[in-house]
Amino acid sequence: MDITQNILLTIMTAATPLLIAAIGELVVERSGVLNLGVEGMMVIGAVCGFAATALSGSPWIGMLAAVAAGAVFSLAFGVLTLSLAANQVATGLSLTLLGLGLSGMIGESFVGSAGVKLGSLHIPVLTDIPLIGRLIFGQDPIFYISLILTGGVAWFLFRTRAGLTLRAVGDNHASAHALGINVLKIRYLAVMFGGACAGLAGAHLSLVYTPQWVENMTAGRGWIALALVVFASWRPWRVLGGAYLFGAVSIGQLHAQALGFGIPSQFLSALPYVATIVVLVIISRDRRLTLMNTPASLGRPFVPDR
Repeated sequence: MDITQNILLTIMTAATPLLIAAIGELVVERSGVLNLGVEGMMVIGAVCGFAATALSGSPWIGMLAAVAAGAVFSLAFGVLTLSLAANQVATGLSLTLLGLGLSGMIGESFVGSAGVKLGSLHIPVLTDIPLIGRLIFGQDPIFYISLILTGGVAWFLFRTRAGLTLRAVGDNHASAHALGINVLKIRYLAVMFGGACAGLAGAHLSLVYTPQWVENMTAGRGWIALALVVFASWRPWRVLGGAYLFGAVSIGQLHAQALGFGIPSQFLSALPYVATIVVLVIISRDRRLTLMNTPASLGRPFVPDR
């Protein structure tokens, strides 16, 4: 039972940053914007969260710093693509490269430093329940934030007037503008929300998953989060299931290596990314369904009337 519990705990821990980053990107894409800079925003959040925690001694301050760093970084993307109408794909890729380089420079002095881990909750009696106690009542705070974000985004998108407005902007920004909706404002807010989520996902990596700073510690998780949004057909609860599926694949390859299977470790380490490619190929076979669920104006710049 302890082995099963530990495996489930590691899967949930591995899935949490994927879930948070994907939920943020889902909101961005629902507004009709494509931000490929998730990886860069995650790694900036990771280094800023670790640095702020190391300097202040408080992981909560580190969390706030990571969220702020991700939001500010995404704001640069918003200015370039929304205000200056730069190409969203090229800008997002540039943002990732900038984030990887800038994080290495910021975190150079923190390499090898001991981290301060964001502790898990412990509720008397409830946390001690066999098997489910630690899984439900003994997780780190960011895990619970990820579930709240998922439920909150699902409610916001499909149960509120503001969510309907955001989806309208994503479906047809010209019609939304004609109705008097401030398209640029909504897209800016969506982009910054996505950046804040990516920063928080990065903070989970450097404060919970492996409480230390290692250059390029996101290791492609931002790209997996982008694939998750497509995999989930832009539906929050499907993102939740997909994140745990990819988390299980990531942890499964580690246990396979530990058990000494006669498979090259490099191949096992590549399994999460192979799974990502396979999922995208399967989805692309049903292009009509994908196009029906894709925001119609995804990636198209909006130029307001002058």
